[in-house]
Amino acid sequence: MTGGRAVPVRAAAPRTLWRMARCEVCGNEYGMSFEVHAQGAVHVFDCFACAIHRMAPICEHCRVQIIGQGVDVDGRWFCGAHCARAEGAAGIVDKV
Repeated sequence: MTGGRAVPVRAAAPRTLWRMARCEVCGNEYGMSFEVHAQGAVHVFDCFACAIHRMAPICEHCRVQIIGQGVDVDGRWFCGAHCARAEGAAGIVDKV
């Protein structure tokens, strides 16, 4: 108070909770974007669909994007044991 009068206080400008970042797949700028750190690189995405599109390996037999564990056979990626066996891998079994 100054001289018996209340001095109006200016409200601070609203602050954004998250830093806006641009998705490297679709280009969308989004306040809830996220980073994926993999093999020494940093990737920025606005949704899991874009992250899967860019990051998921592709099965060498059926060509589906692998979003689960997958099977690595001598550096070749497969979505599961069935596809690995179909490409000649021996002794590969799915875990149950």
